[in-house]
Amino acid sequence: MKKISKTIFLVVLYFIGSIAAMATNSAIDKVYHPYILPNETEVEWRLLSQRNDNVNTLVQRFGYGFSLSDHVMIEGYVVGKRDSSDDYSLQAYEIEMRWMLTEQGQYWADFGALFTLEKQYNMDDWSAKSGLLFEKEFGRTSLAMNFFVEQEWGSDAKAETETDFRFQYRYRWIPQLQPAIEFYSGNDYVGIGPAFMGLQRFDIESQLKWEVGFIFGLKGGLSNALTGKNKNQALRIDIEYEF
Repeated sequence: MKKISKTIFLVVLYFIGSIAAMATNSAIDKVYHPYILPNETEVEWRLLSQRNDNVNTLVQRFGYGFSLSDHVMIEGYVVGKRDSSDDYSLQAYEIEMRWMLTEQGQYWADFGALFTLEKQYNMDDWSAKSGLLFEKEFGRTSLAMNFFVEQEWGSDAKAETETDFRFQYRYRWIPQLQPAIEFYSGNDYVGIGPAFMGLQRFDIESQLKWEVGFIFGLKGGLSNALTGKNKNQALRIDIEYEF
């Protein structure tokens, strides 16, 4: 049975990785996990600071969400962006639904799904995204993978279908500090880098989660990314308070 599970896992990994090689959209954001807590309410702040050659962009996302059931959670976001001219403005609205498809530990791996709908501010530019969330534990380590398909439409948008792939391999050292390695694949972009995350519980119903990741674009090779010859680096921060 263990051999069959391992074989299925490797096939899934190869299949998703092969599709990800054809990804057509930058994917740096966060790696989602398929779990939902009953009666969960959360507020969230995300920051993405990305340098591409001599252009620096800053995107912030503020969210509020709550669970509709033990398996479904909905969250709304407002997205702001600072462009290359240092102008900061509202960029988009987004609503997101996460669905926990399996109970944790029920099968050889845990699965979930994610669906989002986003509209650009003051534009007829819409996008809908759906995807699979996967997580598998190996002793004190965890492998999480996301595969998304996104469709854009509207009079101010180019109608196209896009995909992106993300994975995170995490070592569960202590709840407050868990180092990881993350990978993102998207249009004309492949990035990899270290991440650190943690969880602090205050009582049974409230906890604070944090994540910090440093992602290096691999255009021109890993050595160029690490030595600074490739000017495509990103810093991502995610802070969630659940209560």
